Amino acid sequence: MRLLHTMLRVGNLERSISFYTEILGMKLLRQKDYPDGKFTLAFVGYGEESDNTVIELTFNWDVDSYDIGAGFGHLAIQVDDVYQATERIRQQGGKIIRDAGPMNAGTTIIAFVEDPDGYQIELIGPR
Repeated sequence: MRLLHTMLRVGNLERSISFYTEILGMKLLRQKDYPDGKFTLAFVGYGEESDNTVIELTFNWDVDSYDIGAGFGHLAIQVDDVYQATERIRQQGGKIIRDAGPMNAGTTIIAFVEDPDGYQIELIGPR
C-alpha cells in the first residue's frame, strides 16, 4: 500500500493551480472536466503520480468557497532552506502566516504559508 494523494476542494481552480505550480514549484500532472458531475479535477505534485504522493484539487463548478473546518491541520513540504523558501514565496505574492524560525519547543526550522483557499502549508527544513 501507499498514499496516493490528498484532495483539497478549491473555489477557483486556475488560482489554485497557479499557486501550487508558480509559487510552490509543483507541476500540473493532469486535469479533467466531468460535465455530468459539474466538477473538475487537477492533480499537482513534485513528481509523477506513479512514484510520488500528489495533491488532487477538486473544483465543484457551483461552489466558490468552503469552510475548512476544525479537523484539517496542514500539508507539509520539505525544503532545503526554510528562510530562502519563505522569502521567495513572499516575493511571489504568497501569504506567509508564520515566518521561518525554530518550531515551538524544538529546533527544527519551520514556516507556514496559506494557499488561496486558506489551507495551511508547513515548510520544514531537512531533518
